[in-house]
Order: sequence, then structure tokens, then C-alpha cells
Amino acid sequence: MTDRPITTDDAGIPAPSDEFSLSVGPNGPLLLQDHYLIQKMAHFNRERVPERVVHAKGGGAYGVLQITEDVSQYTKATLFQKGKETELLLRFSTVAGELGSADTARDPRGFALKFYTEDGNYDIVGNNTPIFFIRDPSKFSDFIHTQKRRADNHLHDHNMQWDFWTLSPESAHQVSFLMTDRGTPRTWRHMHGFGSHTFLWYNAAGEKFWVKYHFKTEQGIENFTDAEAKALTAEDPDFHIRDLYTAIKNGDHPAWKVNVQIMPFEDAADYRFNPFDLTKVWPHSDYPEITIGRFVLNRNPENYFAEIEQSAFEPANLVPGIAASPDKMLQGRLFSYPDTHRYRIGANYLQLPVNRPKSPVHSYNKDGAMAFANPGDPLYAPNSAGGPAADPSLYQGENYQVAGEIIRSAYVRHREDDDFVQPRALWENVLSDVDRDHMVGNIVGHASAPEVTADMKKRVVEYWTNVHKDLGQRVAQGLGVA
Repeated sequence: MTDRPITTDDAGIPAPSDEFSLSVGPNGPLLLQDHYLIQKMAHFNRERVPERVVHAKGGGAYGVLQITEDVSQYTKATLFQKGKETELLLRFSTVAGELGSADTARDPRGFALKFYTEDGNYDIVGNNTPIFFIRDPSKFSDFIHTQKRRADNHLHDHNMQWDFWTLSPESAHQVSFLMTDRGTPRTWRHMHGFGSHTFLWYNAAGEKFWVKYHFKTEQGIENFTDAEAKALTAEDPDFHIRDLYTAIKNGDHPAWKVNVQIMPFEDAADYRFNPFDLTKVWPHSDYPEITIGRFVLNRNPENYFAEIEQSAFEPANLVPGIAASPDKMLQGRLFSYPDTHRYRIGANYLQLPVNRPKSPVHSYNKDGAMAFANPGDPLYAPNSAGGPAADPSLYQGENYQVAGEIIRSAYVRHREDDDFVQPRALWENVLSDVDRDHMVGNIVGHASAPEVTADMKKRVVEYWTNVHKDLGQRVAQGLGVA
């Protein structure tokens, strides 16, 4: 036992875990009774006023989703029926930077979609990568703190970033993506988007399927080198916002194919990777992508603050035919995102025009700051006064069996759930020789910051050696580590 202090919550009570949320069995959903997780997330959501804590810098536009293929055998969701057109809002962003930060910094990019469907808003809040740094929401605020500013000198610190990454081996897949040139996309128009999480689809007969979303740019993938991206931070820190706005204004409307991967419900139990682990992908050799439609961005916002800064996306906005999976990160975001919006833009943020659904709202919620669409009586349910009533039949099919002891635990590993196997495949099978050269250079440049200690550089080399021996050797040579 070391003499390090014990982690506590804000009331001074010893924390039950630094890494794992309370779940029903290792693979089950999380529990609202996990007060420590809720306190961490709720406090984290209130750390900044008034900009977003994460994804602060961004831009977006409106467009239309068009479904061209019949997927009714997989989902009864209205927006995904063949021939359907649905208005949407797409917000792009960087993750770690502040509201005034540069668009071209090395960072994942947010890729958040709001579909204004006839059944209410459906939000897919993803990134330009199919995976993320962590798999349990208990570590999310800690991870973001490493990307923000130090408490003492108010500076960014690469040493604490590598400290977290090397102590969290599940980060290796995402950090591998980040250190390639895909960490610096040339424009938002020239990058893919992903729902990242696994979701549940269910059809009219109640049959269930697991699904992942892929949004493939029709403009083609284009990236900056590290040097080009850094040059743009000085030349035009708003480069991506300017590019998207100008392209749409000039009639050059960007488009993306909408692809899905479909996994039969029963396959999840013994699939070779945990299909709900956000640090893993489903190899296309197992579950090929299916193109179901496309969307086009064709209209710029008229007021950036009202329509982009006040836009609010939340994974909890799920329409009939679509439900959450046991993905622990998704489960945490179901609470975290709407809680953030209530704090940042008020309890009635869904009454703002950009967030208000196109379908009628019949809610028993009332009052609160800035309320302007309060319902009339009756203001309670159940009632005998003719008020709105729920229709549980709309959600028949979203239920599934879970069982297990209430514990704090990592996921039960599936047979190929090694944290380094997928980033190793990325290095060996996906990246070109030029990509590998750039990746090594980006890693060495990032880990050569003056605040990165000699001991930390050794850990960085070990981290990348676990991904691939050749990669580790090249990083060691670049950092001057024996």
C-alpha cells in the first residue's frame, strides 16, 4: 500500500472505483444509484460557463436525409423507411479546444446529427472516428481534464496526456487514429462521420438487431500533414468554419452516404470482440457496410449563436424503432448530454427553435426559466381530463433480458478483446508507408514537448511497442530513448 491519498467524492466519502461504473453484471446497463458516477458527471457538466465543456469550437449547417433502400426488416423507425426525406442539422466540432481555439488542431472531430422526424427529434452524436479513448464513463471527465489546462500554470500539458494514455491501454486504438493524418482533416467536408456507439434496432415484429452508423464523405478523404495543420492555426484559426459556410453559400453542397453495419441480436453474446466496447470496431469482413441512403448539407444557419451555439444534441433522443445498447459509454452519455444542456442553456432548451422538434409536443413538464410553450391543464398524469397519454406499443421490441450481480467491473473480455490488436491491425493492414511515417513523426513531435519527462518518454515507447514492435522502435529512435 502506498501513501497516496484515497480518492473521495465531493463530500469526502471514499470513492468505490476510479475506473468502473456500477452495472448489472460485467456487460449489463449502468445503474442510476451509482451516486459517485452521477456526481462526477454532473459536476463535470458544470465546469464551464457558458461554452460547452467539450466540443466548444464548431460550426454546422442544415440538410436533408434521403433513404434509398428498404431496411424495414431491421427497424420500424420512420426516418429510415425507403423514400423518406427528413430535415437535419449537422454540427462539426473539435473535442478538446476552447471556443476560440483553432479549427485545425490535432483532435478528433465531433459529428453530431439532429434529425427532425415526425416522431420527434432523433440525435446521433458521434465523431469522425469509429472508436474512442475509453470504454467506461467513469473515466471521461478525467480524460478531458488531461486535454484541458493545468491548475497551476494554466497551460496545456502533453505530459499529463501521455500519463493518462499510457495508464489506459484501451486508448491505443483511438490515439493511433489521432496520430495519423486523420487527426488533422483538411476540411469537415472531407472526412467520414460515425455514430461510434452500438445501437439497438427493432422492426415492426419486435425482432432485434445491433447497428453501427457510418457516414462516408462523397467528397473523398483529405487530410493536412502536421506541418500544414499547424500553419493554418496561425493563418486562419477559423478555417473549417469558413470552408463549410463558403462551400454551401457557393452551391457546393457536401454529401455523405449513410451506411450501417447490422449484427443479428444473438451474435453479440459470443462475438470475438465485445460489440459494445467503444474502443473496438466491427471488422467489415464480419459485418459489411450496407448503404441505405445519403444526406446533403444545403443551407447555412442565419444566426450562428441561435442555431449553432445553442444547438443541443443528446444520444437520449431515440425514436420508436431505435434504442440504446449496453455500451457503458453510451449509457453514461444518455444522462450527461441533456444534463449539460439544462445547465448551459437552461431547463427549456428544447423550446429553442433550433432544438424544438417539428412534430407536436405534448408534455407534462412546465415552468422553469425562459419557458414560453407551457401546456395548459391538466398538468399531471394519469388524469381523466383528456390529457395526452403514452402509447407503450410504439416501443415493443426495445426490451431485452439482462441479468447479473450488481458490481463494478470491466467488461468481460471476448476471445480477441486485447486492447492492442485493433490498432496493430491499423498499423499493419490499413496505413500506407507514408501514413506510417507521418504517424511516427506526429507521435514523436507530440511527445517531444518540453514538459514531457524522460520517464514518460519511456512509457510512450512501451505503449507504442505494445501496438507494434516496429512502431515502438521508430518512436524510441525519434525520442532518443534507448
